[in-house]
Amino acid sequence: MLPRVHRVTTGDQFRVAIRDGRRSGTRLLVVHLTPGPAGEPAIDPGGAALPVAPTVGFVVSKAVGNAVTRNRVKRRLRHCAANQLGRLPAGAVLVVRAQPAAAAATSAELAADLDRALTKTLSRTA
Repeated sequence: MLPRVHRVTTGDQFRVAIRDGRRSGTRLLVVHLTPGPAGEPAIDPGGAALPVAPTVGFVVSKAVGNAVTRNRVKRRLRHCAANQLGRLPAGAVLVVRAQPAAAAATSAELAADLDRALTKTLSRTA
């Protein structure tokens, strides 16, 4: 499960990431990555500046399958994305869109494709 601080919560964040972000795709997934803003960092209770946390959102359409299948794919993707949070730049917005083939994929295949797509996208933004 992704902590709340790492979740994309508004439609505007999805739209900006998909419209303006870098995109990479694989057979199972398409990822859209928007680098974080150079805005002000968050302040923790101790007074130290904290980087803005990267956020992740998921798009799993009805083309992937019925509600049970879509939710299974989203759960697997959330777990895979939680393991990738350390690779994302501070303040980045990542949107992961599942392709229909993701319904039949194993968790290991989804993790490998997410890693591959994220590696390609991060190399383009650097």
